[in-house]
Amino acid sequence: MPRDAPRRLALVLLTSLLAFPAVPAGAQSAAIPRPPQLEPDVQFWQRIYSQVTTQGGLLHDDRDLDVVYEELRFPPGLAPGERSDRVDAAREKYQRILKRLATSREDLSDEERRVLRLWPKDVTDRQLVEAAERVRFQLGQADRFREGLVRSGAWEHHVEDTLRRQNLPGELAALPHVESSFNPRAYSKVGAAGMWQFMPSTGRRWLRVDNVVDERLDPYKSTVAAAQYLQLNHSILGTWPLALTAYNHGAGGMRRAKELMGTDDIVTIVRNYQSRTFGFASRNFYVSFLAAVEIDRNYRKYFGPLERHPRDDSRVFRLPDYVPIAALERVFATDRDTLKSLNLALMDPVMNGERFVPRGFELRVPREVGDPQPRLAKLDDDERFDAQKRDAIHRVRRGESLSQIARRHGTTTKQLMALNGLKSPKSIRAGMTLRLPGTTPAPAARRAVPAEPVGAEVYVVRSGDALSDIAQRTGVAEQELMRLNGIRNRNFIYEGQRLRLSSATPTAVVAAANAPAAAERLAADDRPEEDVAAATETVRSRPQPVSREQAVAAGPALVPGVQSAALADPIDYSVQNGATTVQGNETLGHFADWLQVSPNRLRELNGMKPGAALALGRRIRLDLSKVSAEDFEARRVAWHRELQDEFFDQYRITAQERYRIRSGESLWQLTQRTNVPVWLLRQYNPEIDFANWRSGTEIVLPRVEAVAQPVRTGAMSQAHPEPRA
Repeated sequence: MPRDAPRRLALVLLTSLLAFPAVPAGAQSAAIPRPPQLEPDVQFWQRIYSQVTTQGGLLHDDRDLDVVYEELRFPPGLAPGERSDRVDAAREKYQRILKRLATSREDLSDEERRVLRLWPKDVTDRQLVEAAERVRFQLGQADRFREGLVRSGAWEHHVEDTLRRQNLPGELAALPHVESSFNPRAYSKVGAAGMWQFMPSTGRRWLRVDNVVDERLDPYKSTVAAAQYLQLNHSILGTWPLALTAYNHGAGGMRRAKELMGTDDIVTIVRNYQSRTFGFASRNFYVSFLAAVEIDRNYRKYFGPLERHPRDDSRVFRLPDYVPIAALERVFATDRDTLKSLNLALMDPVMNGERFVPRGFELRVPREVGDPQPRLAKLDDDERFDAQKRDAIHRVRRGESLSQIARRHGTTTKQLMALNGLKSPKSIRAGMTLRLPGTTPAPAARRAVPAEPVGAEVYVVRSGDALSDIAQRTGVAEQELMRLNGIRNRNFIYEGQRLRLSSATPTAVVAAANAPAAAERLAADDRPEEDVAAATETVRSRPQPVSREQAVAAGPALVPGVQSAALADPIDYSVQNGATTVQGNETLGHFADWLQVSPNRLRELNGMKPGAALALGRRIRLDLSKVSAEDFEARRVAWHRELQDEFFDQYRITAQERYRIRSGESLWQLTQRTNVPVWLLRQYNPEIDFANWRSGTEIVLPRVEAVAQPVRTGAMSQAHPEPRA
């Protein structure tokens, strides 16, 4: 808003108190401040969310939101193209007026005087010229917000309870209004999904995301994940205004803003921070959230009485076997549409019968079903399976080897070569389609349960086993176990996994036994691809929507914007003045590879002795003679993303806690004891100097658990307490 207009600010505040009062005293926590300097911006979004529908919009200044030139209303049935023409014509009109006012303020028309009065009396000609370039159209959202209020009745209690359990501010419960209008089925064009609009790479940290189950669409599980994600942002950035803005702009981006501006004050950052990616959506995310909080808590004042969706009271339980969806329809006497509406995380391959509902899935059924156990007993023997249906084909992706594909699908390189007529393992290429063996598993009732004798040629991993324990029990060295079983990381084993103890044990036998879990955990082909270019595209490069259809097509968020493809990673991988900071798991060889120079060249450039290792957190000078800084950054980020994706294929973050470093405890000891890799520990603690930490240092420690397949039991297990009546 104009900085030197205290009288106008006072008038705006008085108007807001009379017409649209702020959240009642005591209702809003001090953690979620509503700065008076941002009040005109909040009022703008309250108007967009409650007064202007998608049949119209506001032409306004994109920096000073209290400068609204005109409210446009479109006649019913007007085509989007005709709407765009009207918006363009109105925008050009005000651009001409502003440029005219910048050259002369004499002999003004009534319309020109009206526009001039929107600005302070001492507005300069230059400011008016700049304003001419900032005329923006914002489509109204009142009808969409109203629909979100109706939908929110089903899950708002779960959202509030989750935030309360995590000791997070209750106002965060309004965030799905901004992200998706409380629509758990919402998808954006750049790959974000669900009520909380998680990108795939971000969601996989806390949720299962593949073509069998996408928990981003589960309003219960995604809410828990969102609470953990917001908690992470707050632990990194220190304030809720910055943590919430990071939900749109990324924690790494907000760390840079905080460092460059030298403050964590949201007003200073919103008003003055300049960045190519910090566009209109990021600048307005916090104020639009404040507007959503106000309307959500006082919705009757804005929309009158609403008949909201009743609270979801479905029953939930874990499936002990892999089961076809048709079989569940039969035994629970319900239809597929009902099961889909209650289990949005089940993907199309499950609903159309190409895949089974997976073992361990927390299935929701109507409350009137009652106790599910008697109904489960009605499943026929050939409707319960110990394994998932496997792919019949595999499309080769860039960078894949035949051995990787064989491991992923529980077969051998030799079998794949024979089945596909390949003369060499190297004869595959990206885009090639490979046939896979054995796509239909045997029923659970007919499958023999393998024995688990210690000292046998195959060892079955138990709950709590570490590779060192198995080596001690079996007398086979850790390195040999890793070699025999193709294990790249000694921490990446899981309950129920079959390990070869001797080269005499056929690989195919163990691979087939491990196939169900491997297919569930490591099927990279099942994961939806992200359009990284689209995800990093700036908002200003795209025209603003002028119709509801265009707004929905652009994405479900009520504030038009995009999320970064690596939002949850706050680490800065950029090059500054020819140097960068060493991050987790990076070696001199990595830097040499990314730069296409020799390791010795980097040692020479950085005064390093032969054999010296890079210390985490050290600044290292780079030789950019062969590649540009941009190419280096892209290769580095791609490597880290692959590293993180591989980890989150096998682990999920379940919580975070405050932890004090023990006396004599090393970084290596902590990571080995907790299964938290160095790079993840650094992401949760980007300000900690891990090369020089001391006893008593407090850090944020994420808790992770392996994504293991549930052990088959004879009865259903309760997933979590029933929803309250």
